[in-house]
Amino acid sequence: MIAFVSGTVAALAPDAAVVEVGGVGMAVQCTPNTLSTLRVGQPVRLATSLVVREDSLTLYGFADDDERQVFELLQTASGVGPRLAQAMLAVHTPDALRRAIAGGDEKALTAVPGIGKKGAQKLLLELKDRLGEPVGAPAAGASPAAQGWRDQLHAALVGLGYTAREADEAVAAVAPQAEAAGGTPQVGRLLKAALQTLNRAR
Repeated sequence: MIAFVSGTVAALAPDAAVVEVGGVGMAVQCTPNTLSTLRVGQPVRLATSLVVREDSLTLYGFADDDERQVFELLQTASGVGPRLAQAMLAVHTPDALRRAIAGGDEKALTAVPGIGKKGAQKLLLELKDRLGEPVGAPAAGASPAAQGWRDQLHAALVGLGYTAREADEAVAAVAPQAEAAGGTPQVGRLLKAALQTLNRAR
């Protein structure tokens, strides 16, 4: 297993980063939250989880070991693959997920794309004793994704090479979409929409 990759960020995309390690570019799938902390040309160390399939090898990257551990534990529930586990971590921090599972918070789980009411109920049952207790202090109000989607989106766009002004305009352009969605805005979806508006503007 590849436990982590450490190198220089060579490129960034809406859902992945390429990290140059010893002259080799390793593509690592990451959440928007993690991508927003990366900058091309800067050193990085990402905790990783290698998912092996019959026809593919996919490396998933995380800000720290705790996030990776939760990613792997989520997949012990039936019906949860790596993409859904990553989507859950794109919407909620590891501690927010622990609190949601411990508190039976069905609504928090249905905020994740791909999880309906029945799926949320099933996950609450299966994961109840698997994720452990929250590590940090409870967040005030909603998850960071709900609180700071504008900041996350802006940072991700700047990290992809856009100017602060372009990022501001793109954030403003997708704000109605975020507000219309209600609940917790999906930063990954908003990033794709923002990139489309920027591509049209160029």
